[in-house]
Amino acid sequence: MRVRDTALAEDLTQETFLRFLEHPQYQTVSKTMQLLYTIAGNLCKDEFRKNRTTELPEDLPSDDRTEESVLSSVSLQQALSELPDDDRELMLLRYANDVPIGVISKLLGISRFKVSRRLNRITQELREKLGKEELE
Repeated sequence: MRVRDTALAEDLTQETFLRFLEHPQYQTVSKTMQLLYTIAGNLCKDEFRKNRTTELPEDLPSDDRTEESVLSSVSLQQALSELPDDDRELMLLRYANDVPIGVISKLLGISRFKVSRRLNRITQELREKLGKEELE
């Protein structure tokens, strides 16, 4: 989801596990999943720092629904990019990766209730931000 390229995502996943296995001290850590997510997140950040750009094809369909969909997608991406890293990661875990709240709470070391409250707060902020953009 983060890199929008299946092959690259597979490479980064493989690199995540390789880095984890190359360091014996990582295997003594009790929060293995949290460590794996941290390594993967850092690899994704490194990949974005390379700042690769792709060009849009010239023959994009010009349908009103397509335009609306693209605009709302771009607005959502913009709103997500303005979130703090922790909040964006939480939203991606829950909604893009479909990770259950119980697993997220164990991963982050916080209660399920706190995860749920944070998700609700972030979702409300996004709704307000997107609603204001539609009015402009």
